[in-house]
Order: sequence, then structure tokens, then C-alpha cells
Amino acid sequence: MEIKVNFLDKLRLEAKFDDFTVIADQPIRYKGDGSAPGPFDYFLASSALCAAYFVKLYCDTRNIPTENIRLSQNNIVDPENRYAQIFKIQVELPADISDKDRQGILRSIDRCTVKKVVQQGPEFVIEEVESLDADAQALLTLQPDASVATYIPGKDLPLEQTIANMSGLLASLGIKIEIASWRNIVPNVWSLHIRDAHSPMCFTNGKGATKESALASALGEYLERISNNHFYAGSYWGEEFANADFVHYPNERWFKPGHRDALPKEILDEYSLEIYDPEGELRGAHLVDTNSGNVKRGIVSLPFTRHSDGETVYFPVSLIENLYASNGMSAGNTLAEAQVQCLSEIFERAVKRAILEGEFALPDVPQDVLNKYPGIVAGIKGLEEQGFPVLVKDASLGGQYPVMCVTLMNPKTGGVFASFGAHPSFEVALERSLTELLQGRSFEGLNDLPRPTFASEAVTEPYNFVEHFIDSSGVVSWRFFSAKSDYDFVEWDFSGHGENSNADEAATLLGILQEMGKEVYIAVHDGLGATACRILVPGYSEVYPVEDLVWDNTNKALLFREDILNLHRLDDDQLADLLERLETNELDEYGDIASLIGIEFDENTDWGQLTVLELRLLINLALKQFEQAHELVGAFLQYNDNSAERRLFYAALNVVLEVMLDDELELGDYVHNFRRMFGDARMDAALGSVDGHVRFFGLTPTGMGLEGLDRHHRLMDSYRKLHKARAEAAKRS
Repeated sequence: MEIKVNFLDKLRLEAKFDDFTVIADQPIRYKGDGSAPGPFDYFLASSALCAAYFVKLYCDTRNIPTENIRLSQNNIVDPENRYAQIFKIQVELPADISDKDRQGILRSIDRCTVKKVVQQGPEFVIEEVESLDADAQALLTLQPDASVATYIPGKDLPLEQTIANMSGLLASLGIKIEIASWRNIVPNVWSLHIRDAHSPMCFTNGKGATKESALASALGEYLERISNNHFYAGSYWGEEFANADFVHYPNERWFKPGHRDALPKEILDEYSLEIYDPEGELRGAHLVDTNSGNVKRGIVSLPFTRHSDGETVYFPVSLIENLYASNGMSAGNTLAEAQVQCLSEIFERAVKRAILEGEFALPDVPQDVLNKYPGIVAGIKGLEEQGFPVLVKDASLGGQYPVMCVTLMNPKTGGVFASFGAHPSFEVALERSLTELLQGRSFEGLNDLPRPTFASEAVTEPYNFVEHFIDSSGVVSWRFFSAKSDYDFVEWDFSGHGENSNADEAATLLGILQEMGKEVYIAVHDGLGATACRILVPGYSEVYPVEDLVWDNTNKALLFREDILNLHRLDDDQLADLLERLETNELDEYGDIASLIGIEFDENTDWGQLTVLELRLLINLALKQFEQAHELVGAFLQYNDNSAERRLFYAALNVVLEVMLDDELELGDYVHNFRRMFGDARMDAALGSVDGHVRFFGLTPTGMGLEGLDRHHRLMDSYRKLHKARAEAAKRS
């Protein structure tokens, strides 16, 4: 994690990381003001807090209350050497906790990350750089030996060269990659989390049978996502990019809607229009991109090659963002390698959807077949030794598709996790199913899995698949576990051979889609120096329902973004108009405003936690519509999950409104005790929100220039690097 430090007045310091700011000072005896803890105090507190976190985690997973558990830490300093210290952590436990859990709680503290890092002894590297922001040296802790060449199936170059090429490319773009975490909780299953040190919203996860293959996976995913602009999808990019020569890619084209907002004739083709607009309801306004919001410029579209005949077809960026999310994108050492990965994931998700929604029972993989892959067997054994039964299934639907499934059961909670993986190689698909199962997960994290159900409607509901797509946390049917399978086991093999294996495999996978009657559209994005592609298979690879283009389009942000960002500048008529739009556009009232308008607010601010319901509430207050505001305050207090401080403000506001709306009560009779209950600051805010001198309490003023929104600016700093690289590449070509 990158921590940037600013020098404040006197001895005060400011450390900024992610969305947090920490102030440090020195005691008065050391010439400071004593206004904040010192740096070493934070260090001491970090180990105590880390120990308490693991106690809390242990107790929460076993439904053990923590109200009467107390923990303390003291550091005992060696009088001969003040750098030699003993950290003594003591825990006071209630008498009714069992001996087993007492020992478990003590063992949980031993897992404290701060403790383990200190015991390992971190290495400090101190160096001077010309510019912290320009320094793009990767922060990767794994540096494979370049003299070693490790080949794995599916990669056209050795892992060591793949990692060097990818990390070097990211560094050349000015992106400083840091590894946030590693996990290896069972043999031969590695995963890690990497992110942009400056813009941690840009992150990916990698998985593999070794730490090197997991790192290559994470770096490849990072390159695929910047090549396809996935990190910035749904976000507002500001006027700088909206009015640039190009917004997304130099080869984009803009088309104006026709008469009565008809779709431009230049976009899509007959085949795709039949899928995307079967009822003729789609209009040009549905396809304006939310990133630029530039309605006057038209519909920005990207060229895709139609695989059947090589013709170019333009797909609106908005359509891709609304329907496909990250499905169908990949990066690789070669285009064929990227295409195999891309097509494999398309099959994985489509077949997974067919299995889950069809409630199919899959055949088990025979043990003699599994035994051919001892590394995978060792990983499965590691899970079962921890008390998690594992089912290994053939998901090829009778040998039709290159898909496997590994399903984990948690007897402690009754939850299950069906993990799918795809690749032309049976072994690689099986390995991916297992590594996907544990990607970024701890054993404790497996306690949150949903229980299976016999209720078909819960499984077939469209957004259950979306949950499966996002993190495989959707619901699975009990019928999936039937011993009577719907298909016979097939030990399939779609893999290629020799130097052109990836090219052969890509042709095989495209051939399967062709036999299914599916049209395939391919775009290559190499403007950043990486080899990346995006593949669309209309009617097969969508993540979200096609009808979302008309009924739940993400570019509804354009109806609200400008007014919400300019909230403090709106007069009463403009506020009333905004309120009407919020009430009549069938929005999820508990949906967050950040997602609605595509702005990366700091999650720890009131803007970052603001929901549609709360915004309506605040507008009603500003318009002095107190009955409506009071009704919404009640809903907020009953259902909204916000900070304790914010809930207390609304509790104070609630009683003020109750008194005001009761003709028999006088507010002056209650203010004194209201202040004793809620404090002067909260009551000043509540009373001010009612009398009008406090408007939109907690929401700092901003505007279309995104003033004060540092988190969003860091995201755009990241995109600016890509935009510049694409512009320079276009000039050279």
C-alpha cells in the first residue's frame, strides 16, 4: 500500500492512503502540540487492533458475543536496548466460554498480520526519486528468475518472461503496481490481489497453481481491464475527455441518431439488432455513453470484426457496458492466447448459467481420472481436511463444451459454492475451477456461502446469475446435487498441439459457436502495447438482460448527474424538478448515488454513503416539505445501513419533526433535553435543517468540475495515462 506523507505545521504530519487521512504529532515534551498520537503510537496500536480483529473474526463466525471480551496490549521495553521490546497481549474472557473456544481465541491472535510481519522482520529500502508521482517502479514482491523458463499450458511464453513483459509494460505507462495480499491456504492453490498504488480502485485478482502463475494471471487481468477501459466503466470522465479528439479509443466513431431519435443506420447489423431490439423499442438516447455524457456529440461506437465474413460492425460503448460487464475480454502474450482465454471464459459463464438455471445434475469425475492430476488432488485433500466436502464435476454437458466444476460444501453453515472453469485442456479447466474457488478467500470467508434451495424461482431469477458472475455467491439448486446425473461423464479434450496450439484452440472454440449458430464479433485493443481483445457473442455472452438497455440503462446517470453535483446551487424550482425525477424513474431507493451518477466518492464520507432515499429526504427538507421528510426519516432509520453518527443525526431530526408536526406540542419545550440527549452539534444540524440555514447536512459542495473529490480525480489520473499512450500510439501508426 502506498502511503503519501505531507508536512503540516510544526511537527504535525499527514499520511494519506486509500480514502483515509491520518494525522500524527509529537508530545509536548518533544516540542510537539500533543494534538494527535505519534507515529510509534500508531504502530503500537496497529498490533493491538489487529489482534482484536482476529478475535472478532473468530467469535463472529461462531456466534460468540464479544461485548464482554476485553483485550489489552502492553509493550515492555528492555532498559539496555529500547528497540528490543516484548508485546504482551492479554485477553479477558467471560466465564461461559468453553475451553475449546478459549484456546481458539488465543490461537486466533497468533494469526495477527502485524505480529507476523514484525516477527518476520520487514526489509526497508530507502531511496531518492525525481518525482513520487512519476516514479513507476513496480512494487511487486515477486521477482522471478529471468534465467529460468517455466512453461504452463495455455501460455505462449514462459511465466518468467510473461511477468517481466507485463510488469514492464505497466511501468512504462506510469502505473505503479503493488501487491496488496497473497493467499495460499491449501497446496497448489495460490491467489493474490494487486492494485494501482495511486488509484487503488483499479485492482485485479490472480489465481494459479503456483505463485508465479497467480501473478501472471493478475497482471494479465490488469492489462485486459485497462485495455478495455473496464476500470472506468460507468464513471463520469469529465469535460476534459468528453471534448477530446477521442474519448475511448482513436478508432472510435460517433453517430447521430436519426429522425425521432431512431438508431443510426451505421451501428450494429441485422443479426445483432434482432437480439438487442426485438420489439423495436431501442432509441438513440439509450445508447449515449455515460462516460462522456456528451449527448450533442452523438453515440460513440467501436469497430468489431464479424468473424463469419470479416466485415466491420460498430457497437455502441453504452451497449457493451450495459450488457457485458467484464465478460469476453482478455490479454495475452499473443492474440491467439488472448482469444482462447476470452472464449474459454465466455463458455464458462454461459454453460454455468445453463446448468444453474436448468438445475442440471452433473456427473462426478471418476477418481482414477482425478488421480492423473496429483497437484489438484492435493488441493482438494487440503480442503477436505479442513472439513469442507468437495465435489468434482464434469460440466461439459456430455463433452460439448470445455467446462469443469468444483463445488465446495460447508457443513458448518449449510452453504455451498459452485466454482466453474473453462479451457480447451481438461486439466487446465479443472485447475481453474479449483483456484477460482479459493481466489482471495480465507477459510472464514467460506462461512458466508448461500444455502442451496429447491425453490426454482430463486435459482432462475436473472440477477441470481449476476451474483454468480460477480463473485459466485449466487444460489444453487439442491437438484444440482442429485446422484442421478443428467449427462454422462466424458473425459473430453479440445486442446491443440505443437507451436500453434493456441491458434488451433481458438479455431476450435470459434467452431463450436459457429455450429451453435452464433455470430462472433472481435475487437483488438493494442494501443497500450499489450495484446488484448474483446469478444461479443450476442444472445450468448451477455451478463445482464438485454431489456436493461430500455428499462434499466446505466446512462440514466445523465438524468441526474449535473443537478446532483450542483445540488447546493439549485433553486427551489430546480430542486423540485430533481425530486420529481428521483421519484418517477423507478430507482432503487436504497441504491447509492455514487453508482447512479458514476462518481467515485470517498466511501467514508456522507456523499460516499448517500442513497436515493436519503437524497430525496434532504431535498424535501430543503423545500420545507416536512411531512414527506418525516416519512423518509422513518424509513431511513428502519432500513438504512449508515454510520452511527449519521443515524444519530437522523434520530435527532426525527424527534424535531415529530414535535413540529404535532399541533399540540411546542418545540421550545423540548429543545433543552433534546440537546442533552443528542448534543449541541447534532441538534444545531437538525434544527438548522428545519429552519433552512443548514442545507444538505454532511454533503460538501462540489460541481461538474468535481471539486474536492480526490478519489475520483485519482481514478481519472489513471485513465489519463492510458489516453495519452493511445494518442501517442495513434500518431505513430
